Amino acid sequence: MNKDQMKISNILDLSKTIASELFDGLEYPWEALPKISEFIMKIGPTLPKDIYEQRGDDVWVAKDANIMESAYLHGPLIICPGAEIRHCAFIRGSAIVGAGSVIGNSSELKNCVIFDNAQVPHYNYIGDSILGHRSHLGAGAKTSNLKSDKSLVTVKCADEKVETGLKKFGAIVGDYVEVGCNAILNPGTVIGRNTNVYPLSMVRGFIPSNSIFKQSGTLVTKE
Repeated sequence: MNKDQMKISNILDLSKTIASELFDGLEYPWEALPKISEFIMKIGPTLPKDIYEQRGDDVWVAKDANIMESAYLHGPLIICPGAEIRHCAFIRGSAIVGAGSVIGNSSELKNCVIFDNAQVPHYNYIGDSILGHRSHLGAGAKTSNLKSDKSLVTVKCADEKVETGLKKFGAIVGDYVEVGCNAILNPGTVIGRNTNVYPLSMVRGFIPSNSIFKQSGTLVTKE
């Protein structure tokens, strides 16, 4: 296990997000987090008007997205075609919600990129995080994006700590990852593709692709 496994191309399929250009020139996915708001403000006005409509300041919503009236939408924000924003979802801004994705009942988003067809359907908190294509967070699973001592977040990879320079950084969740109900992803969690996290787990550091992370912290490689 080495830090090269955490590079963008090893975790995220950039063809599955409207935000692919956000990652241009970057090595690790968390480097995109401080750039999300500016990126939305750049591309929002250029989105095709036959597909998107502007709703208030700096909020662009696909016309075929299913938005419940009780949902709160704050810009900068892009909601892509076919997305579903359910009852009382709370989107605080600096968020990109991918095509066909689901933001569920009472779930909260802030400074994040949700790739296409990802699901955060029940009572989730996603802050300063990136969720890959077809990733899924079970009910009550949350990202924790600020350390208790407010120090800068590092990512632990084997015996190495990788500096991010970020005070707020929740999690990078790779494509096709399944996170179980009520799991907590601590600051600086990076989960590789096709990995499963058991319910009620407390996760931190780098979890390699094609793994199973159990409640005890035990890692099993998928066959």
